[in-house]
Amino acid sequence: MENNTSILKDISMGGIDKEKMEDFANKNNLEIKKIGININDNSLRAIIKNDKLFLKDGKFSRTKYEKFLLTSNLTAPAFEANIKQQESRRQLLSSLAGGIVVPDILVKNTFKKENQIKTIRYIDLKKYHLSNKPTETKIKELYERNKQIFIEEFKTIEYAEITPQALTSNTDYDEAFFKQLDTIENNVLDGQSFDSVIKENNLNLIEINKINSKKKDENRKEFKNFSDNLFKKFYIIKNENMPEVIKVNNKYFLAQIKLIEKISKPMNDLDVLKSLNSQLNFQAKIENNTSLLKDISMGGFDKEKMEDFANKNNLEIKNYKISDLNQNEIFSNGIIKRIFLTKDNEINLITNSTLTKNFLILTLDTEFKKIEKKSNEFEKYEAKARLDLINKIYKNFDDQLNLKYKVVLNQRTIKRVKNSF
Repeated sequence: MENNTSILKDISMGGIDKEKMEDFANKNNLEIKKIGININDNSLRAIIKNDKLFLKDGKFSRTKYEKFLLTSNLTAPAFEANIKQQESRRQLLSSLAGGIVVPDILVKNTFKKENQIKTIRYIDLKKYHLSNKPTETKIKELYERNKQIFIEEFKTIEYAEITPQALTSNTDYDEAFFKQLDTIENNVLDGQSFDSVIKENNLNLIEINKINSKKKDENRKEFKNFSDNLFKKFYIIKNENMPEVIKVNNKYFLAQIKLIEKISKPMNDLDVLKSLNSQLNFQAKIENNTSLLKDISMGGFDKEKMEDFANKNNLEIKNYKISDLNQNEIFSNGIIKRIFLTKDNEINLITNSTLTKNFLILTLDTEFKKIEKKSNEFEKYEAKARLDLINKIYKNFDDQLNLKYKVVLNQRTIKRVKNSF
């Protein structure tokens, strides 16, 4: 059922559109028909009625189902046809994976990938990357190329609280107050100006001049007397001179954006400099890491070269022993997994996905831990090995179907993907 929920979420988020439905799994459809998989109406009904997206108080809600179709811009027949396709494909893949017996050697190999005692030498490249500071020239060039990005928006906000005293001359939020409030809201919707409503109802006007999204003026001075709740509600008004009646903390306000000004941030702005330096530093890390990887891949970076590199850049080579995947005081879990893949006497550059952690690693010695077949650990890694094997079977099956049925790729989808870059 979790698989079905995932499918429904993809559809609701626009991940499965009409075009994808038409192109969906052409090669799998042919194979599904060949082996006789069929999802009847009763099965389809059960899938939909038991999906938690459509449950209310533990029971299927027709209203939630129809609302889902409406917001997803789908018809019931198209959606249900897609569910049939997905379930047929799931059964096809399950039939391929059924009865798989995982050899003990695969379980042990999977276990070894995560359970080692590794003695290494390493260099933390943080200091090396920090020493490559971007020059003033590069910072200026990047700023000039991206001036249009560094624009700050300032809004002048006008607002007034709509109180019972102003509308009905008493302190109660009674029927007379809400009747007059409805009149104001209708007049605003009909185009009555902000100034006219203020004057007509004797409201107390307050103006906040030139405020940015961080509640600061052009000189970075914060508007401390302007409450956060009011600011958030008022600032999201998009258009100039379009007054709105807004409720905040059980109070009512008339508000409008009087003026929107877009001002270029100078290069010496702290936020701009931070952004420019961050981008240039990231680019430099990529270039430096690429150069190191090139030397390593060509065999020109051995133990001796590693020591020369450390001395030249005033970096420290440290010795370390990793005995557990979750030994995280220096390396993250993901980096340790990568280290476990390195062979003895092998040098590698290992980083995290954001390049905030970068290490040169030399593996000195590897000791593999042992696993008992009757242990809970064996069952755990047998499941991991089975999943890995199933994924390989699916990949091979998919490749074979491509050859067997010579599926033509949808050029509209390819074009759309190309245009997204």
